[in-house]
Amino acid sequence: MNVARFFDERTDQSEVKARIVQKYFYAWANVIMPTAQKNGSRIAYIDLYAGPGRYKDGAASTPLLVLQHAITDVKLSSMLITFLNDADSNKTSTLQAEIDKLPGIEKLKHKPTVSCGEIDEEAEKHFSQSKLVPSFSFIDPFGYKGLSLKIIKGVIKDWGCDCVFFFNYNRINAGIGNQAVAGHMDALFGKERADALRALLPSLSPELREALILEELAAEIKALGGTYVLPFTFRNSGGTRTSHKLVFVSKSFKGYSIMKDIMAKESSTEDQGVPSLAYSPADWSMPLLFSLQRPLDQLRASLLKKFAGQELSVAEIYERHSVDTPYVLKNYKESLTQLEAEGKVGVRSLKGTRRRGTFADHLLVRFQ
Repeated sequence: MNVARFFDERTDQSEVKARIVQKYFYAWANVIMPTAQKNGSRIAYIDLYAGPGRYKDGAASTPLLVLQHAITDVKLSSMLITFLNDADSNKTSTLQAEIDKLPGIEKLKHKPTVSCGEIDEEAEKHFSQSKLVPSFSFIDPFGYKGLSLKIIKGVIKDWGCDCVFFFNYNRINAGIGNQAVAGHMDALFGKERADALRALLPSLSPELREALILEELAAEIKALGGTYVLPFTFRNSGGTRTSHKLVFVSKSFKGYSIMKDIMAKESSTEDQGVPSLAYSPADWSMPLLFSLQRPLDQLRASLLKKFAGQELSVAEIYERHSVDTPYVLKNYKESLTQLEAEGKVGVRSLKGTRRRGTFADHLLVRFQ
């Protein structure tokens, strides 16, 4: 796709991406605002590649949708500061005009800031040295220029700060072995990991290439303090290969859990109720592309092995086991229900009588 035509028309994938970002922003704001308010702090939405605000068909893009939501929320409208940037002055001028036309925009206590500039070393320095208020950042470059570990670390380093970034898998997969863009790849993976990928990738199958690239990216982000990394995969129209990913980064398990539930609902397939955390237009007509691996059977076996001889609450089991897996909380409750029926776990409550057939988060599960 030509970058100049990026906002010409919406695709199913761009709508899914926008929904994921918006839903998380609303959920994040509701969690963060009470504490931020007690501390006398504002909260922020940061979009480093904001675009012109609307697609050619008139549909609002993410920045306008976030602002429209804030206008209707009394608490959010008084606390939200918005920083919107793009390197293209035509887009930022159009974006500013669209913001000015929003009905009720005057209800926002803090006027949105629209800036025009490249996301470069100066931007990296700014985010690394500035103490941010609780912020949700969206980093959506067309390719890989401007996406770096330093930017990611800068926008998540402070309390209450999460981010989502667009990972153009097609271009990055091709770029890792291209010396002409070696600097960009080093900025994204770190030079040591990038060099390791250059050595290992040529001998791998496409599936293993993708797995290794994502594994190394997540490992580098975690090393920078991004405790929880959650990717959502977009596949091509035929469902045969990955085109890009939306990658969420947080230091909070609560944020990770909320985003996983959002991504689960946007997944185009599931197996035994376990979401694929992926979207492909082909999945609707060719559901067998998502192989039937009976993941709940695997989950039950894993729980019995990992927690043998231990007693933990349902919430503790979920937090200690679910990271870097596709499983959501309901999958754990279904699996524990089955294990209890099979007599492989015991369940007790410290909060009075347990309602039959339920698995509340506080219940204690004893594994044999």
